Amino acid sequence: MAFRRRNKSYPFFSQEFLIQNHADIVFSLVIFILIGLMFEATAKTAILFIQPQYNVSTLSPEGEVTLYQYGWKDCATILFYFFITIILHAVVQEYVLDKVNRRLHLSKSKNNKFNESGQLCVFHLVSSVWSLYILITEGYLLHPSSLWENYPHVHLRFQVKFFYLTQLAYWLHALPELYFQKVRKEEIPRQLQYICLYLLHISAAYLLNLSRVGLVLLFLQYVSELGFHIARLFYFTDESHQKMFDLWAVSFVFTRMVTLTLMFLAVGFGLARAENQGLDWETGNFNTVLIRPVTTMREENCKYLTSVHDDLFLWYCYYSRKYYNHNPHQIFGQNF
Repeated sequence: MAFRRRNKSYPFFSQEFLIQNHADIVFSLVIFILIGLMFEATAKTAILFIQPQYNVSTLSPEGEVTLYQYGWKDCATILFYFFITIILHAVVQEYVLDKVNRRLHLSKSKNNKFNESGQLCVFHLVSSVWSLYILITEGYLLHPSSLWENYPHVHLRFQVKFFYLTQLAYWLHALPELYFQKVRKEEIPRQLQYICLYLLHISAAYLLNLSRVGLVLLFLQYVSELGFHIARLFYFTDESHQKMFDLWAVSFVFTRMVTLTLMFLAVGFGLARAENQGLDWETGNFNTVLIRPVTTMREENCKYLTSVHDDLFLWYCYYSRKYYNHNPHQIFGQNF
């Protein structure tokens, strides 16, 4: 695999060299780990990075099933897929978004936001389809009570654990991408906000054994965000394309209502009536009077802040110009 050659060459290990060639460097690290699988002396170490750990075999009506728990070795797996997401980010950027940008001739500020929405659009699409597939195959949609029954959900199926590990890897990779993509200083606080909030939400759901509820909430969140970023991309290609924001506004309100209802149903009703109340680190039980309301507020704050960040507020205000007859660029300047 080789990325396109750049016209300029920079000194080795200089800042520009690392930025221009970071995907190739990371790809070399991935190959190095994969080569470790070929040798018996290093295979056990290399497998820690590639395959989820802490598997336990149990008997079920379907036969022997392999389930997974979490532990510190997950950090190695997250690191490997952290590298993978950096490579995929570079592929989407160079072979899709950069080609579109050359045709659109956008300004620098719009170009940065176009790249941001393009990357997030791909990620939200994949994550939405993936999470929906898990919800269907695991039966969470047909049996909503399974979201809180038999808590704590310490044992996870492979696809559930792998989903959470890759989600953490993606949002962790978004932090160095702020440097690699040369994001403007005024844009960094806004992007840092929703990146950190996603990491907080996903980590808490994973570590507090609320993986089932977290999976549903992530699906709702990603569907809403997907609609926004698709509408945003259409707007950047042609400012007359505004109908997509009407569809996104409907999905935004719907997903917020479902999220709020689900949180109070699962946490406020389901877990509150569960028999196993109390904090137990050994069994992974965090169903306490103190943690439940904190979890509810954390989930809602994360969902609200990651969705209604600065750009979404600007788009809402942009729509209001039809009634107030204001130009959004005059109101918000370079932030729009």
